[in-house]
Amino acid sequence: MMNAAAHFAVRHAAPAAATGTLLALSLSPAAAEAKVEVAKTDVQAVKKSIADLIEDDMERRGDGTSLTGTFVRLAWHCAGTYSKVDGCGGSNGARMRFSPEASWGANAGLDLPRKLLESVKEKHPEISYADLYTLAGVVAVEEAGGPKIPFRLGRTDAESGDSSPKECGLPDADKGSFKNTTQHVRDVFYRMGFTDREIVALLGAHALGRCHTDRSGYWGPWTFAENTFSNEYFRLLIEERWSPKMSHNGQPWTGPDQYEDSTGKLMMLPSDMVLVQDPAFRKVVELYAKDENAFFGDFASAFSKLLELGVDYPSVKAWYKFW
Repeated sequence: MMNAAAHFAVRHAAPAAATGTLLALSLSPAAAEAKVEVAKTDVQAVKKSIADLIEDDMERRGDGTSLTGTFVRLAWHCAGTYSKVDGCGGSNGARMRFSPEASWGANAGLDLPRKLLESVKEKHPEISYADLYTLAGVVAVEEAGGPKIPFRLGRTDAESGDSSPKECGLPDADKGSFKNTTQHVRDVFYRMGFTDREIVALLGAHALGRCHTDRSGYWGPWTFAENTFSNEYFRLLIEERWSPKMSHNGQPWTGPDQYEDSTGKLMMLPSDMVLVQDPAFRKVVELYAKDENAFFGDFASAFSKLLELGVDYPSVKAWYKFW
């Protein structure tokens, strides 16, 4: 006797020859081509090429800095233009290669990592620029000792910047006051669909890298271990005494308002400081300062979500929904 489950399976099994055909017909030519390229891409091989690039570049520098923070910033800025209101922006398209995004002040200096990644693109021409730029951020986090980031291919490349947002929607470091900066941070992240907890988690990426006066105008690293992904950023926010930066290398500081620790070697942006000044944000900062595992788990989820903003992954319907 055939049990009920087996009977249902036989009655409703998809015709073998028809299933693949119907799935293929459900994809546009562009989507079908992208699917083929994705299938050809060896993600682990691409990740190794990116990791090798980071390591080789760090050895050439020899000054303790690396591409980790820069690659995270590249991935972040590729995706951080997204608006859930109209679906505009996001990581799909790699539109940062074109105007207007290439000329936005928020993207100053990101032409450098894009040029460096050309060597990876030459080795793996099947990967799209959009996938490559976002994957570089994933590799940077993981190579720096951070959590494994869920990542899937499937982003496609735009041929121009015509579909870019009309205005830069990336967050500013300072809006002139605590109240305005706090509201600005929330406005930008809420527009993308993030919660307060996800906002704090994502800003924890400041554990990596540093600011440069010739790019953002700000100066210095957030931690003493700028190539290590950890919860140190949050610990320093809570435990250090931060004061307005008044001088630099013995001269009056003429850059934008920022904060420095007691040594004068570390910095925080006004947008970092709102995380300890706002009660709701501070509660999450205190949690992450004590519990790195909680931070790692939340960051991996939020960063993966960020990198998929604006990507229209084709949904695979059950075969019986085609009739």
